[in-house]
Amino acid sequence: MSYQYPISVDWSTEEIVDVVQFFSSIEKAYEKGIDREELLLSYKKFKQIVPSKSEEKKLCNEFEEDSKYSPYLTIKKARELENVRVIKM
Repeated sequence: MSYQYPISVDWSTEEIVDVVQFFSSIEKAYEKGIDREELLLSYKKFKQIVPSKSEEKKLCNEFEEDSKYSPYLTIKKARELENVRVIKM
């Protein structure tokens, strides 16, 4: 991994951990697959920290630009495939 996770200095340590966990879940979906429920739970925690759509889009675009992994497409796929247990991008 030669990139950094987008984080805010305004977040608490626990919030930073949850945001990093979300982006790590996206990586996992691309690299080896991730349990759908685990992915959606990490996204739910992320959205509690980043409720604004514009802020979410900004952070996810920064992550995608650096990593080439799309949080948007990953979450979209997880939501669409309700009967699938593992999400693999």
